[in-house]
Amino acid sequence: MAGALRLLLIGCLLQGSLCQRLEAFMPQTLEVLSGSCVTIPCSFDIEDRYKPNLDNTCTAIWKKDGKEVFGTNDPPNQQARQRLNGEVTGDLTKKQCTTTLNNMTTDYSGEYFFRLQCPKYLKYSFSFNTVNIVVEAAPPSPTLTTSRLEVKEGSSVSLSCSAVAPCPSLPPTLTWTPRLGNSQETLKENQDKTKVMTSVLTFTASRLHDGQTISCTALYNQQAGSKNLSAAANSTISILSAPEILFSSGCIRTAAQINCSCETVGNPPPTVKWQLDGTPVNHSDKFTISYELLNDTRLRSFIAINQLQSKDSSILVCFSINSVGSASLLMPVSDYLMNWQEYRWLFIISPIIMSAMACLHMITIGICWYKVNQLSKRLREEEEDTYASLQLSAVSPEYDTLQVSKDCPPPSQMR
Repeated sequence: MAGALRLLLIGCLLQGSLCQRLEAFMPQTLEVLSGSCVTIPCSFDIEDRYKPNLDNTCTAIWKKDGKEVFGTNDPPNQQARQRLNGEVTGDLTKKQCTTTLNNMTTDYSGEYFFRLQCPKYLKYSFSFNTVNIVVEAAPPSPTLTTSRLEVKEGSSVSLSCSAVAPCPSLPPTLTWTPRLGNSQETLKENQDKTKVMTSVLTFTASRLHDGQTISCTALYNQQAGSKNLSAAANSTISILSAPEILFSSGCIRTAAQINCSCETVGNPPPTVKWQLDGTPVNHSDKFTISYELLNDTRLRSFIAINQLQSKDSSILVCFSINSVGSASLLMPVSDYLMNWQEYRWLFIISPIIMSAMACLHMITIGICWYKVNQLSKRLREEEEDTYASLQLSAVSPEYDTLQVSKDCPPPSQMR
């Protein structure tokens, strides 16, 4: 028995054509959008003794569930016969059987296999090599490189989005929302010869992008005037940034203690530590420390300092730390060491000073109003005097002289 197997193996090695199989190569599954086309990447191999029969007279047939649904020799009225319209784009003489089927509907979902039919003794159905075509009413969702992106602030980011292109003649269009930078689209080919549309978005990570949702939308064009459909995938950006201490941080003095706050923001969320004159301080009778988490990236820490005398010249430091970096803020608490009792008179006379200033302001307004009123009155009087003078000057002196000479005798007759 072993000798027979050895002889058979030697025979196969010496005459490869005797052991050669007829085989077709195609993807196992194709997802197709209803109303669109699908391109089936296909190639085949035959025994060498059949190659002379492979010529331009050969035709391609596709069968679904054992029934023919497409053939290169289909008559023009193939639609009436419930057969698909399509085209063999591969060269059968080069053992390429790639085929495009148009206007796919959900009724055409199923297992397909290829049949080669040549007039000269070469007719073979590659029924052991099938492709499962799944026709969906909704478009397939695109794929993002990650659903959550974590990058450092200031770094260059490349986010990739891909969508299957079962119909390469009508590839999907990919768009980004929001458009944070430049994008480039490319139609790529997978190992199984299927096509995929890929878009790469490139931008510089900023603290303002933290928590934003980036959406990649794939728009599919359908055949025969059908409505275009779209699907989207989302990715959330997390910007890793070193801590930053905000301007709202500082200290205030009360009657009994000094209260300081340190508000910081960073991603990952920072932690806060306090030091007084270079020595770490913790919660105790002298120091009351508490924390308030404002959101995922913002933290506020409070410290109340008791029993600190005015003679002390102290420096309080707030340290904010995370895995990316750190920040610090110096708070000279000696600047806040006012003796409450000594300066309490400020709080007593402040209302009196404010009231006096208000009265002075009102008196100033009254004086200004009086002066403006007197000035207006004087201007009106001067205007009236000017008008009267203009009326008198309007009577001619020559007219007065003529009147006198007409009514009165000459001086010589008056003697």
